[in-house]
Amino acid sequence: MKQELRKQFGDEFQYEIALNGNEALEVVDELVEAGVNVILILSDWLMPGLKGDEFLILIHAKYPNIRSILITGHVDESAAERVKREAGTYAVFSKPWDSTKLMEAVRICCNKN
Repeated sequence: MKQELRKQFGDEFQYEIALNGNEALEVVDELVEAGVNVILILSDWLMPGLKGDEFLILIHAKYPNIRSILITGHVDESAAERVKREAGTYAVFSKPWDSTKLMEAVRICCNKN
């Protein structure tokens, strides 16, 4: 994913990776505290600890201006609708995702369309 984003957007953005939802919360908090404008979070649904939908709902409650996209190998329609409603998630993509559609969603979320 990171390589795909770098291929599309180069060094225009800073890319951070977390291995689970709790680590991701820490990373976002640290970035915001350092004055970094976090624009978009791409999250997997199935992660150790916090699931992606729960993580994005927590992020949205704390940082409502951060946009999000959820990626899942386990399409749970109720979770997809919930994360769109409660976290303002722009899109939910199933694995394997369509790279063109995902990159277009990233462009839209980052106002690069």
